[in-house]
Amino acid sequence: MLDFTSALYLGLRHPSQSLRPWSQLTTGRPAALATRADQARVVQVAQALARLKGCEQALLGPSTLHLFWDLFAQLSRDRVAIYLDAGSYPIMRWGTTQAAVQGVRVRRFPHHDTATLRRLLTQERARDVRPVVAADGFCPGCGKSVPIAAYLENLRPYGGYLVLDDTQALGILGHSPSAIMPYGRGGGGSLRWRHIADPHVLVVSSLAKGFGVPIAVLAGCNDLVRWFEARSETRVHCSPPAAAAIHATEHALRVNSRQGDALRQRLAQLVSRFHNHLTTAGLAASGGLFPVQTLVPIPGLAAETLHERLLRAGVRTVLHHARNGYGARISFLMTARHDSADIDNAAKILAHITRATLATVSGVNHEEPTRYYSRAL
Repeated sequence: MLDFTSALYLGLRHPSQSLRPWSQLTTGRPAALATRADQARVVQVAQALARLKGCEQALLGPSTLHLFWDLFAQLSRDRVAIYLDAGSYPIMRWGTTQAAVQGVRVRRFPHHDTATLRRLLTQERARDVRPVVAADGFCPGCGKSVPIAAYLENLRPYGGYLVLDDTQALGILGHSPSAIMPYGRGGGGSLRWRHIADPHVLVVSSLAKGFGVPIAVLAGCNDLVRWFEARSETRVHCSPPAAAAIHATEHALRVNSRQGDALRQRLAQLVSRFHNHLTTAGLAASGGLFPVQTLVPIPGLAAETLHERLLRAGVRTVLHHARNGYGARISFLMTARHDSADIDNAAKILAHITRATLATVSGVNHEEPTRYYSRAL
């Protein structure tokens, strides 16, 4: 089976024998009551992530859901209004609902639409509230990073903050992108990619994709991170990240330091290879060079049908069901563990299914592709 459903983009797996051992998974104390000995290693890991991301300080949480729920709950205690980029990932949207139930005004604006954001901020000027813009650092759907500088420019006259979910970019995008290294270097995420360091930005990221660890990090300037740490409720009422996740994060950072750029370069080459195959077959995908490639709808071929026939042919993909005005779509998620043969075979099967299925509408026998699948694999 050719599997294109994993978001472990760099292919990091962290087998137990590769990690420092631990004597217990958790101390039974929440992060707010952790002893200095408990915190020493955690603080080191958090600061390593802060440096990687180009921020002054960071702290760890069990997941982005914990951090966003908590962050927007704390923001709701102040006079704020939230402006949510309509393309934001659901977990961030879930966090903003926590503010909404506390009476905070939450308004959506079209994806990456700086002009509409500017207009909304101007209209709200008289309300005397601090604006908070919430957005994804990188959108795999459209293949573009958020216009961070433009959002900050719009927020600056009002003393507002920008909150980013940078889960997709962390581990993939970094500083100094070039033709040879299209993702850039280091994998620090969107702030590094955009060469931005600003005290009005808070970045929340899961490491579960690029770095393969089920843990999350909140990073920003010293004042904002300390403000969150002092007011956080999940640090009081929830368990902190388990020791295994902390040790896996250490391992991920070591691998990233030694091999990360080579893995990113390999990944970009695989995505480019897939694009070339699609072009040859007369197909297209959104996502740019990001490892999430979403097929442009094919007239006469429903995404559900294509997904089923790819699966029968031995190619597992992600089916996005129709919602929010968009039809069903299919994505190929690529990782550095794929090789050229995986890409070539998947693309050949995709092209053949497309041709065969569309030909079936004209009366061609659709059972014929099954024999092709066996030869291709």
